[in-house]
Amino acid sequence: MSDFMNAIDDLIKEKGLTKEIVMEAIESALVAAYKKNYGTSQNVRVAFDGGLEGLEVLMRKDVVEEVEDEFTQISLEEALEIDDRYQVGDVVEYQVTPQNFGRIAAQTAKQVVVQKIREAERGVVFDNYINRQGDLITGVVQRISNETIFVNIGNTEGILVARERAPGERFRVNDRIKAYIMDVRKSAKGPQIFLSRTHPGFVERLFELEVPEIEDGIVEIKSIAREAGSRTKIAVYTEDEDVDPVGACVGAGGNRVRNIVDELFGEKIDITTWDEDPYVLIRNVLSPAEVEEVFLDEELMEATVVVPDYQLSLAIGKEGQNVRLAARLSGWKIDIKSHAQFYGDEEYDEEYDEEYYEEYEEAAEGDEATEEEVAEEGEEVAEEAADEDK
Repeated sequence: MSDFMNAIDDLIKEKGLTKEIVMEAIESALVAAYKKNYGTSQNVRVAFDGGLEGLEVLMRKDVVEEVEDEFTQISLEEALEIDDRYQVGDVVEYQVTPQNFGRIAAQTAKQVVVQKIREAERGVVFDNYINRQGDLITGVVQRISNETIFVNIGNTEGILVARERAPGERFRVNDRIKAYIMDVRKSAKGPQIFLSRTHPGFVERLFELEVPEIEDGIVEIKSIAREAGSRTKIAVYTEDEDVDPVGACVGAGGNRVRNIVDELFGEKIDITTWDEDPYVLIRNVLSPAEVEEVFLDEELMEATVVVPDYQLSLAIGKEGQNVRLAARLSGWKIDIKSHAQFYGDEEYDEEYDEEYYEEYEEAAEGDEATEEEVAEEGEEVAEEAADEDK
């Protein structure tokens, strides 16, 4: 085997390419080199056996009755002079290799081959990552430019723009970072891998990583609603009566969910049980608030929810966050009413309601376990209420 082919084999192994891609690139490069140096628009192809030393340039012409393009066609009469077996529609090939083409080919083809190989290499990277769209990936912060973080993820860079990071997230060069592969696009400079840490799918992948029951398919994440950097609500479900889906996600002593909260820089996470019964589901997703009654308009997918007067602000949440996330999680439009507002049987004490909500928020911020305990109590209340309704 010639030095030329040895070099090609080394290139194939180094770049992880197939031999067919490389050989096709070389042939295209040699045709381009011939046309560039000899200024011809003729239809040619190159053939080489073992290396550039045995290179041949072959002219290709279609056999026709009457020639209209002398660069691509040859008359049947001329073709029969070459070989009496030619017929109209056949292709005639004959050698037109210039004497000094070997040297020109070696110089010009090298440049084009490098370009073709680079394109093929980019194609391999694109094909690899387009199939990983929606996956969790770990990389190292390589550089930061105008608030855009470029992450080394192996054989290419991931792009994490500012809007795909939660407020308050700060990273430095050489920090290890987890992210969600949100989009993969082709560009003139190669594939672009766009990452996200605000996408709900990022939280879902983190739970799959931390909770074996989810990875094994025992526990299913039915829905996620997220306001990145602030709060996430997640609804989980299992058909295994021996498994507590919420408990599996929380982990012993809260270790599993705590690892996810740490990765999200302290973002609060509410985990609740999914139920196909919308009456039960809506009670669950509004946790930690207690619910008195649920009225549904199934045609419009709207729910009116009555809560105790002192729980109104808790049910609605700060700036409407709790009910907003609950609506996304359940797929229902939810309107919250206090008992007094709905029944009009007593005066609604808004000042007491606000005071209760502020006390709850202070307790939740001061004690990590408080929010989980309140959420559990909310689950129990919802289950008891659901049993009473049945």
